[in-house]
Amino acid sequence: MTMTTQLSHIHRFVPGRDTKRPPLLLLHGTGGDENDLIGLGELVAPGSALISPRGKVLENGMPRFFRRLSEGVFDEEDLRRRAAELAGFIAEAREAYGLAAPVALGFSNGANIAAALLLLHPQALAGAALLRPMTPLRSAPAANLEGKPVLMLSGAADPIVPAADAGTLAALLRERGAAVRHETLPTGHGLTQADVQQAKAWLAGL
Repeated sequence: MTMTTQLSHIHRFVPGRDTKRPPLLLLHGTGGDENDLIGLGELVAPGSALISPRGKVLENGMPRFFRRLSEGVFDEEDLRRRAAELAGFIAEAREAYGLAAPVALGFSNGANIAAALLLLHPQALAGAALLRPMTPLRSAPAANLEGKPVLMLSGAADPIVPAADAGTLAALLRERGAAVRHETLPTGHGLTQADVQQAKAWLAGL
């Protein structure tokens, strides 16, 4: 069953069947929407409540969570504003649906906004699985992420995310206390069965 209610983002909500599992906040990539990662969420976290918002920014008609100036170059002023909006949506959704703090599961643009949420609004998330993320902010605040679990899955042949950039993000999160597991998979920017297996195993251990 999927429910929606009037909140600040268009979204889908799938109620959880296992109260021991944390809810998942599903954050799609460029061109996705609130339906995009529901199937992935059900695969990697069976029984979890799923909350899946649609990004509010359009790039050539494709939804995103924040503006970019060019490939790999983010509009950081817009990113900060959209991260604050998304943190507000999370608080609304938690109240509306009776949820604990969610773990973000984000792909590409969704992974980048999730990383920004960790750095700018760390209280909004219980943790994050970041699939093909980039460092979202050139100057990141000194957030307290002590013990917060983070999974990062990068692609060895990713043409969009340089390996050094992913390493910078992992180091940045660790410096702020996050418990980061960073794996580089033998793939490109797209998701594979290995991503599903790694994310499922990691989430099962939370």
